[in-house]
Parts: sequence; C-alpha cells; structure tokens
Amino acid sequence: MLRSMPRSADAANTVVIDDVDKALIELLQHDGRLPYTRLAAEVGLSEAAVRQRVHRLIESGATQIVAVTDPMMLGFRRMAMVGIGVEGDVRSVADTIASIPEVDYVVIVGGSFDLLIEVVCEDDNHLLSLLNDKVRAIPGVRSTETFTYLRLYKQTYSWGTR
Repeated sequence: MLRSMPRSADAANTVVIDDVDKALIELLQHDGRLPYTRLAAEVGLSEAAVRQRVHRLIESGATQIVAVTDPMMLGFRRMAMVGIGVEGDVRSVADTIASIPEVDYVVIVGGSFDLLIEVVCEDDNHLLSLLNDKVRAIPGVRSTETFTYLRLYKQTYSWGTR
C-alpha cells in the first residue's frame, strides 16, 4: 500500500522529534534495512524503545521507509515534470491528480504554475495519453507545460533532519 506524505507542514501537524529521533531518521535514510538491534546500539536505547520510536515516526507520517528505484531501469522509459495552471480550487485539482497512478509527486506551488507533478510512464504514447486523457480532462486544469527527463541524474533522500 502506498502512503502519501503529509499534505502540509504547518504548526498544527508538525511532529516534534528529539535528537534520538533525528539520529534514527538519519540512520534509516542511509540504510532503511537496518535491524532494530543495530539502531538501538547506535543510539543507546533498547530495541523495544527504538521499535516504538520508529513506529511513531512512521505512523505520524514524518517518515516512510521505502525502496527507491530508478524507473528508467525498470522499463519505464519516460519520466516528466509537468507544470499545471489551475482555474478555481487548486486543492481540488491536486486531490484529483494525486489519485492518478502514474503521478508520484504533487506539489502546490507559487509562481508560473499552480501545481508541479512528476509522472512515470512506459513511453511517449503513455505520456501523451496521460496528459491528454487524464490530466487535461480534469475540470479546472487551464494549462500544462511538460518537462521530459532525459536522464535522472541525481535522486537522493538523505538530507538529514537539520
């Protein structure tokens, strides 16, 4: 089951973490397969305490532990970022777009576009169908601009917790 990250990071849903939580997150960003025994040894807590902390971080939505793939190496030959101009309620359009399976990233932004989405498609025909038949067919979508990926040069999720 795929889980989305929290929709916003306002004060009402910000998760409070301490230095131990930060250390756990950074260890898991480096290797999400580390066993609780190893994590416990690294942060100086019991295995049960680490399991509970990691579970709390996952349940709160602050952390996901996933396998990150390179879609192009798995047969998906077209990735793109799409800027979308919206008329009306941008959140409603974002909700609809987020339900499209090929869309793996949806962000409400300021600037030239109202939304940025990342899509993963099998090929250019699939991308065309997605844009024409699904994205542009959504009420409120005014315009799109597609930035096709030539090469996924860097993709990392190890920015730490600051």
